[in-house]
Amino acid sequence: MFASVRDAALASVNPRFFYGWLVLAVAGMAIFVSGPGQSHTFSVFVGPIGADLGLSKSEIASAYGLATLVAAFLLPRMGKFVDKLGPRRMLATIALLLGIACIAFGAVGGIVSLAIGFGALRFLGQGSLMLTSANLVAQWFSRKRGFALSLMALGFALSMAVHPPLGEWLIEAYGWRWAWVILGLTTWLLLLPPVLLLVHNKPEAVGLRPDGDAAPAEGETQPEIDGLDLKQGLRTPAFYLLTLGWFAIAMLVTTLHFYQVSVLNHIGVGREIAARVFPISALSMVLTMPLVGRMFDRYKTRYVFAAGLIALALALVGITLVRDLPTAVAYAFVFGVTNAFSMTMFGYLMPRYFGRKHLGSLQGAGQLVAVVGASLGPLPVGLAFDFLGSPLLTLQLLAIYPVICAVIAVLFLRTPAGVSHPSYLE
Repeated sequence: MFASVRDAALASVNPRFFYGWLVLAVAGMAIFVSGPGQSHTFSVFVGPIGADLGLSKSEIASAYGLATLVAAFLLPRMGKFVDKLGPRRMLATIALLLGIACIAFGAVGGIVSLAIGFGALRFLGQGSLMLTSANLVAQWFSRKRGFALSLMALGFALSMAVHPPLGEWLIEAYGWRWAWVILGLTTWLLLLPPVLLLVHNKPEAVGLRPDGDAAPAEGETQPEIDGLDLKQGLRTPAFYLLTLGWFAIAMLVTTLHFYQVSVLNHIGVGREIAARVFPISALSMVLTMPLVGRMFDRYKTRYVFAAGLIALALALVGITLVRDLPTAVAYAFVFGVTNAFSMTMFGYLMPRYFGRKHLGSLQGAGQLVAVVGASLGPLPVGLAFDFLGSPLLTLQLLAIYPVICAVIAVLFLRTPAGVSHPSYLE
């Protein structure tokens, strides 16, 4: 039944309109729906969960980090499933499981069940759903991949704008436990119908080409999809240079999302205003995301990658300098730019440097590194809160890491031999 509806949807689209844009819209919705598994949503729940369960910030951060770390090692397997079964089937499965995980999270009763809940939400939302969405868009776009991924990532900006204040409102109206039940039901409602009824895995599977390029003439064969497999990728310096920087981004962006409200409260910014900083960052992200996407499509990749790392360093230092509303807005803008870079490069870098033939497996390995970084990120700041009394110096010292990664990328990052790429991006 679903297959016939998908075929009818494809046939009903005007041939002059590239169907990939519709697939892109569904992927953007999937990124939005990943919100319950993202740190910016957890940020407003840290206080209520800690008060209800009697846990300190470092205990919550430890549960969050350890569970996410364990879940991370399942992501390479998820990448292989995406290669084998296709992104459409995996998106539907992940959405179903994420809704169940949200509902179950509302029933946690202690640090062990909290850790299990964190692990499930992070694996399914921040890990699997984002990996599969980026894989889908990378299959449908090539020359316009950076721009397409930046549009997909607008779903993340919308999540940043909606989920923290929505979570705050749901906590006030229904309590933090019922808030998670509502988030789980919303996951199913928003994502399952469009995935099942509209998504095709690859343009080649329906007689099209990436970017809407001219379809093959009658009797002409489709060009072969190229790319390294995971074992070949692991033998290249590019893989380790990319993951070094991507580890920094995942670790430190997660830290800022997870503790933004707590850090701003520590400085003296009210809780309600601190939660509203997220929508300002989301607006900044929306405004700069298409520009970042165009930069990836037009300029040397290693320079754009380095620029994103420098933006992250500025955000880490910037949050420690917030003193009033104007400085909070300035920080929020820089953090939005940082998210524009990180969300675009998330889906861009692996197909750019390794091709898309075995993309799922490579993305799974890269996402493993990212989620490990995300799992470790909140712990240093949590320990600084509990034992130093202030996280500000810790955040400033952490800013050194992405600067080092930026310098290394500019000097040494190059495309592996055997992977086709536009020379102007090298």
